[in-house]
Amino acid sequence: MLKKLTKTLLCCAALLTANANANIIVDLELQLLADISGSVNQTEYELQIQGYEAAFRDSSVINAIVNGQNGGIAVQYIEWAQNADTRIDWFHIYDSASANAFADLLGGFSSKMAGINTGYTNIYAAIDYGKGLFFNNAYDSARQVMDVSGDGTSNASATAAARDSALALGVDTINGITIGGSSNLDNFYTNNVIGGTNAFLISANTFADFTAGIQQKLVREITGGGGGATVPEPSTIALFGLAILGLASASRKKV
Repeated sequence: MLKKLTKTLLCCAALLTANANANIIVDLELQLLADISGSVNQTEYELQIQGYEAAFRDSSVINAIVNGQNGGIAVQYIEWAQNADTRIDWFHIYDSASANAFADLLGGFSSKMAGINTGYTNIYAAIDYGKGLFFNNAYDSARQVMDVSGDGTSNASATAAARDSALALGVDTINGITIGGSSNLDNFYTNNVIGGTNAFLISANTFADFTAGIQQKLVREITGGGGGATVPEPSTIALFGLAILGLASASRKKV
């Protein structure tokens, strides 16, 4: 009886090990969180979509992806306002064809995602929505990065708390892309949105600004490069508990 039980346990352990090792190893898991709130007009919406589309067709971005240690990244595209939802789920990019296939999906969007209440700008809702999706997908990587783009501010304390919670859970970096060139908006993102390892903020007024900035940003993120402003890190004692709770989920992603 003991021998049969031991054999059964060994079989279960083997299955669990096989499942744990089934995920695709990539260099980066990247979330693109795009603002579609009421203040984002059609021009600004197209600026975000077309900027990302152009960036993933760019040779410097593709070269950075294929020349990484594991030769690939996983990307997820989310739209948000009062709430958030996934528009393109985790997509494996590992060569020019897959990068252009992802760009094609983005290029097919001509309007904001249906079903999202666009009356509010809740950056914290987007971060809260996205943070757990890193730890329940088909990919493993050493780095998990969020990119939050938008043209407005939200409740400061709730946004900072959401950022700190995501970092404590195991998200490595939250970067920002502001639209409109407002110094107040840039300050809000610097103080409440961006954070983590090598976090930075870029600001765009035009399509050309956004596209060029996104291309440079993606290369920095894919290669692990940093720079830019000094960013807030979660530092309160209360966050220690969140970090411990998130350790089990985050640890499987660190390969």
